[in-house]
Amino acid sequence: MAIISSTLGFLCQTEVLALLLIGGLTFLLYKKRNGSDSKTAKNQPPTSSSPATWDVSPYSEEDDTASGGTLAHDFEQDVAHIPFRMERRSHEEMVERSEAFYTQMNARRSCRFFRDETVPLEVIQNAIRTAGTAPSGAHTEPWTYVVISNSGLKSQIREIIEQEEEINYRKRMGVKWVQDLSKIKTTWVKPYLEIAPYIVIVFKQAYGLLPNGEKKVHYYNEQSVSISVGVLLAALQNAGLATVTSTPLNAGPALRDLLKRPINEKVVILLPVGYPAEDATVPDFKRKPLDEIMVHFA
Repeated sequence: MAIISSTLGFLCQTEVLALLLIGGLTFLLYKKRNGSDSKTAKNQPPTSSSPATWDVSPYSEEDDTASGGTLAHDFEQDVAHIPFRMERRSHEEMVERSEAFYTQMNARRSCRFFRDETVPLEVIQNAIRTAGTAPSGAHTEPWTYVVISNSGLKSQIREIIEQEEEINYRKRMGVKWVQDLSKIKTTWVKPYLEIAPYIVIVFKQAYGLLPNGEKKVHYYNEQSVSISVGVLLAALQNAGLATVTSTPLNAGPALRDLLKRPINEKVVILLPVGYPAEDATVPDFKRKPLDEIMVHFA
């Protein structure tokens, strides 16, 4: 009897321990899942139907909450929907127009040599208006185009960029990168920043600011700004102006301070804009043929 009693006591203790262990594991799993869901929920737009998995990671960048606070979702629930119509063109006209536009854009080149000649500001404004027609995540329009024509500011911008670019070429970029750039014959010296009549610096708004001070989520801000810049390049080409896309590595914070832009804005790209110099040259690059950049499933 003593053995039986001892055995039963042991089994009871074992069962209790097992239940406690299972309960503890269940609690930890619940907390982990609940915590993960709560954390994810902060980044998920509200839905009116069954819950879905939203991939909004592209807007969750390291600087989005750098200045503290949380991100808010500013959805306009009562946006009116209006009829949408496009002019229907004949197949012949569509082909003709698409070929003409391709020919115009195929003449675009990255130009680093400019004439010191004034360009009407209205042309730049219209090009940026056109860039502002680009689509954006949840129509947040997370871009700011800063246009500089002041000669003093252009000189300061050149100084900032050349200081950083020299370090980039000598230390940060590495031998392979510098070798790849050698065929373009570009260095850290950027005289065109003072010669071109305009410098356009494009900032992405990593998040917006609501009237109540909360931060507004800017979904896919990097992709949205990139699309907008592509539209700007087409608009400038259409107007007969040259530019070169420049990414001022490590110069962004200093440029933001110089131009007194808010903390939620970060430099994406810089473009000198103007007429190409009469003696301008560009690398004789060939573009990939259509069969190397397009795949068609019929």
